[in-house]
Amino acid sequence: MTIHDITALHETALSALGKAENAEAVEQLRIQYLGRNGAIPALMKGLGSVSAEDRAAVGKATNALRCAIENAIAEKKASFTETARGDARPPCVDFSLPGRWHGTGTAHPVSSVIEEAVRIFSRLGFTVADGPDIETNFNNFVALNTADHHPSRDASDTFWLTDDLLLRTQTSPVQIRAMLAGKKPPVRIVTPGRCYRRDTTDATHSANFHQIEGLYVDTVPVSLADLKSTLAYFAREMMGTDVKVRFRPHFFPFTEPSVEVDFSCHICHGTGCRVCKQSGWIEILGAGMVDPRVYEHIGYPPDTYGYAFGMGVERIAMIRHGITDIRLLYENDLRYLRQFA
Repeated sequence: MTIHDITALHETALSALGKAENAEAVEQLRIQYLGRNGAIPALMKGLGSVSAEDRAAVGKATNALRCAIENAIAEKKASFTETARGDARPPCVDFSLPGRWHGTGTAHPVSSVIEEAVRIFSRLGFTVADGPDIETNFNNFVALNTADHHPSRDASDTFWLTDDLLLRTQTSPVQIRAMLAGKKPPVRIVTPGRCYRRDTTDATHSANFHQIEGLYVDTVPVSLADLKSTLAYFAREMMGTDVKVRFRPHFFPFTEPSVEVDFSCHICHGTGCRVCKQSGWIEILGAGMVDPRVYEHIGYPPDTYGYAFGMGVERIAMIRHGITDIRLLYENDLRYLRQFA
């Protein structure tokens, strides 16, 4: 084997590559010249028969031939790939066809009630306050004047996490946090959020629900008449101008005096129907004047006056939209929820 043989093989290989018409033909030439039994490996095996003085030059020429053939094959394959890309045509698009409509999201009925309630109370000077879902025994019960023997403290009613931590049963602890944070009267806040109680889920109850609670505390006299005017304004704005409001005496540990507030049924307008159980009234919220013992727990002066109220968001949403089962709000059936858009 001589340098002349290597040069001749180089020319033959390049000529064959030049005539290759597709990638398959190039692959066959690669096997012919670079494969395990190809021409160039055969040259490498034959270096042992070359004379010692010529072996270095012949070996160097053989390596150069292998590199040149590898590069030539790679370039030839690339040329076929670029040609294939150039021949590929984009899919035909008919620009006269109408576009595909992607439906926009809508607010959930619960979210809509919360947003509207916050807007209504903001017109009266209330601001929004928020707090954690996991609360302390002090904030959720003690500071709200809930006795140790009160049934709401039982494990059958409350999700206790430790001896001192629990999932809040109401959003009233946010009111305690706001006053304990050092904010001096006047304090005028609403606290929408999730609450948790060990209720058996049925058409009107759920272990996970939402509340909106309000608090107004000041050093100037605040009376039950102020509370009634606030809730009457809320009722008209939320349920309509023809709604009537009824206050009934009740008991809550953290307010004295306490009242339950009913709105006239917006379906039958007070004449009686299935929704209001023929009474003409629907119970909406609880309220009252803040008990002075609450002020003692948080260190407010004794000459502090204020009122508090709280309502269930799901209850208002169900009444407004005629929903008969609370579970329909959380089954995430878009066919059902879209009607409230």
